[in-house]
Amino acid sequence: MDKFKIEYRPYGNKALLMEWPRTVSEAILKDILKFKSVIAKEIENVELIPAYNSLTLIATQNIEFSKLIAHLKTLYKLNYTQEDIERKLWHIPVCYDLDFGIDMEAFSLEKKLAIDEIIELHTAPLYTIYCIGFLPGFMYLGGLSKTLHHPRRKEPRLHIPQGSVGIGGEQTGIYPQESPGGWNIIGNSPVKVFNPSNEPPCGVQVGDKIKFYPINKDEHELITIQVDAKIFHLKTYELDDTNT
Repeated sequence: MDKFKIEYRPYGNKALLMEWPRTVSEAILKDILKFKSVIAKEIENVELIPAYNSLTLIATQNIEFSKLIAHLKTLYKLNYTQEDIERKLWHIPVCYDLDFGIDMEAFSLEKKLAIDEIIELHTAPLYTIYCIGFLPGFMYLGGLSKTLHHPRRKEPRLHIPQGSVGIGGEQTGIYPQESPGGWNIIGNSPVKVFNPSNEPPCGVQVGDKIKFYPINKDEHELITIQVDAKIFHLKTYELDDTNT
């Protein structure tokens, strides 16, 4: 695996921000996740938060930055290409009915695409989770077809229903709770990727893959009942570098 230039920046007294080149890249994300795994084994009592091109280390006490940075630079020079990363592929159902896809008709007109074409394009890719944030469990997914890239709405809505599937710029994602939002809503998923009663509350992780598949309104209603009854289980598959 190629090495990248990393910038190390103190982030208050108890955190360190490590920044890779500012590019959305699978190679960079894999490098971040591998380095995260190495650090977790070498340094105790720290929280590690990965994102697009960064990894934030949060300690429980004040950090001696010069000592820590020197140690991290040494770790990064090591050959850890065989370091295992636990990643999964999640199959997530989405209903694109117009009752859920409140922006679908306008989106269809603006993109000059039939709704069926939008659904086909949206369900075709294997998306990569590059970041989880904004809301607990909100996945920023990379891999959206360029044909579907579209700016966020000029006027965000105050209430986006839980499970809404939207497109914002070059990305797509699912609103895990009801919240304000400005993405173009094209459907809804009945599953809950974030549930505070679960352990862990958020099952998905940065680096995991997402595959959407279309369902109708009846199937959406049935899965909603199954989710509430805690008898619905998402299809998941273990991933490694040989099958992604």
